[in-house]
Amino acid sequence: MSAYGDTYEGPGDEADEDAYENGEGRGRGIGGRNDRGDRADKADSERIFAALPPVHGAGFARTWWGRAWLRALEDTALGGQQLKAGRRYARAGVVGAVSVRPGRITAVVRDRDGTAHRGDVLVQELSGEAWDRLVDLAVDSAGHIAALLDRELPPHLVEDAAAAGLELLPGIGDLEPQCTCEAWDHCPHTAALCYQVARLLDEDPFVLLLLRGRGERALIAALQERSTARAAEAAGGETAGVRPDGAGAAEAPESGAARGTAGVSAAEAFAARDILPPLPAPPVPAAAPGEPPSLDTESDPGPDVDPAALEFLVTDAAARAHRLLSGASSAFTEPELTVGQDAVRLAAGAPATWITARLADGSGRTREELELAVHAWGFGGAAALAVLEGRWAPDTEALRRAEVRLAAAWDADDRPVLRGSDPARWTVVGGDGQLRLGEDGRWWPYREEDGRWIPAGPAAHDPAAALATALR
Repeated sequence: MSAYGDTYEGPGDEADEDAYENGEGRGRGIGGRNDRGDRADKADSERIFAALPPVHGAGFARTWWGRAWLRALEDTALGGQQLKAGRRYARAGVVGAVSVRPGRITAVVRDRDGTAHRGDVLVQELSGEAWDRLVDLAVDSAGHIAALLDRELPPHLVEDAAAAGLELLPGIGDLEPQCTCEAWDHCPHTAALCYQVARLLDEDPFVLLLLRGRGERALIAALQERSTARAAEAAGGETAGVRPDGAGAAEAPESGAARGTAGVSAAEAFAARDILPPLPAPPVPAAAPGEPPSLDTESDPGPDVDPAALEFLVTDAAARAHRLLSGASSAFTEPELTVGQDAVRLAAGAPATWITARLADGSGRTREELELAVHAWGFGGAAALAVLEGRWAPDTEALRRAEVRLAAAWDADDRPVLRGSDPARWTVVGGDGQLRLGEDGRWWPYREEDGRWIPAGPAAHDPAAALATALR
């Protein structure tokens, strides 16, 4: 049973259009030989997925491999209008049952006037030698097998296969259209078929593998057989869970990982620690953060999603990740920020005016208050912001130590007259300078401008140096 309806096996190239539309299948089940006996070794059989119901507002792919399939379509098709029409067809539910065979997908698609067209999309199959190499790559990592059995397409398997010259995912020009409407490029019918197949791929990446020439059971049997053979070679004999005669090697495993793989004890692995090769050097970080993905899609965003604001946050996240990777900052030293503090941090990046206005509103500040907070942030981040907006009241002992430091900071002839105005604040009498004491014991310079106190510089351990900055 597929997530989108029953799955059938059977029709070949000569299947009539009604069979595709109604989701009917005939022929042998998966694993049996059909009329093309020479192909039985490459694929289990054909799978037909019942027609999908209409859908509104949802995207056609949520997995990375489903989106890669659609990129291949959109990079191949020459007409953007044909793709838009194909999306409308797919959403309207006018695509009939989808037949998936090695190298070909087929469906009947109806126009608005009821005219039916058979659309096919051809994909290059992998050779037997290529499949042998792919099975070897999958067996190299137990995680690859487990991911496939959990209906996931592991990206490392695709990357390793590409490095070995095996392209699992289609690229530009790999989706070749054929349609009875006689269009020479992708038409709305073949585009709609591709969009529906993206939804099928989301649920089951074995659909892609069948297109490339190998059905699910045949592939699992090959993986099991290769895993068992390797385990037997490593163990020098019988492998746990597999009889010496190899019985059960072609059966699909019931759990999420291939059975019959020999393990290594922890003591054995620890004993070999000195002979293992060193870890590879860490990759060199990129010179700059990557470009964020575009959120300008055909689907309307949800009621609580603002694509422009989301792109701004994604860009900021990429920049922070780049700083961490390049060693410019550390996740262990960056303080945990409140919502109000993070709003100031974001505003310090000088974003667009409308973003600044939203940050001010979301953090409960006026535009002027946010500007002042950004000014303070530039001198010392969250610590400077706490001195600006906080009302820390030092205890008696901390206040006594602060008075002693103030008295010792100047010679008697040079000492300014300071008046304690607020907790942890001292203002120059008759002047426009002020000192504020932070919770870490540092002094922050402030200067009066237009009737308000603004940060005048970074903190200093010496109150005289801090006040000189404020008066300067």
